[in-house]
Amino acid sequence: MNKLIYLISGIVFGLGLSLSGMIDPEKVISFLSIGTPVWNPALAFVLGSAVPVYFIFFMILRKKKHTLNGTVFNSPPIRKINKRLVVGSVIFGIGWGISGICPGPALTHLAFIDIPFVVFIATMILGFEIEKRIQT
Repeated sequence: MNKLIYLISGIVFGLGLSLSGMIDPEKVISFLSIGTPVWNPALAFVLGSAVPVYFIFFMILRKKKHTLNGTVFNSPPIRKINKRLVVGSVIFGIGWGISGICPGPALTHLAFIDIPFVVFIATMILGFEIEKRIQT
């Protein structure tokens, strides 16, 4: 049953990304091009509507010990901001700004077997593996 809930959640998330235009790299790049003639603020409305919905459910559910499907909440411990976090965030932001591709929308593109996105996901997984080996 849990896998069905996860599948349905993923499909709804993917549809939301598709309908909002967040899977279009050109639209994302135009959103990130603040201060230029091509700037398009449309994705700010997507973000502006998603954050309050998330916040409301987070505030309601954070006091619960179990998720809606019965599994135990596993909140990660709060960690301090350090150099690794900042460097990783900068690398992520630069990559997102250059390519216009974020991991969530890239996964949505796998449904279309879009080769550039398949390559993106493969190299993202490769990056995860390299980081894991550097850390151990």
